[in-house]
Amino acid sequence: MITVHVLVHVKADQVDQFAAASAENARHSIHEPGISRFDVLQSADDPTQFVLVEVYRSPEAALAHKETAHYALWRDTVADMMAEPRRSQKYSQVFPEATFLV
Repeated sequence: MITVHVLVHVKADQVDQFAAASAENARHSIHEPGISRFDVLQSADDPTQFVLVEVYRSPEAALAHKETAHYALWRDTVADMMAEPRRSQKYSQVFPEATFLV
């Protein structure tokens, strides 16, 4: 399992549009066979701050996600909505063990 946190700072006047586009991408992403979970989170303290939590079953699944039409649409749609370039942090599973999550 690979978990990716995508940290996004959105322009204040684009928050609703970003949330809608990201939710639509997540709706499609959760149907990919290599994705275990795909969450869109918005900060309660600063509504311009989002975290996308993407849980992949393998490194190949993470690469395959970037080849989908819905990812390309999301990437192109939200590009000008960001106040700064998005960042990502990758994590590997420690607990619970991945065998319990499959």
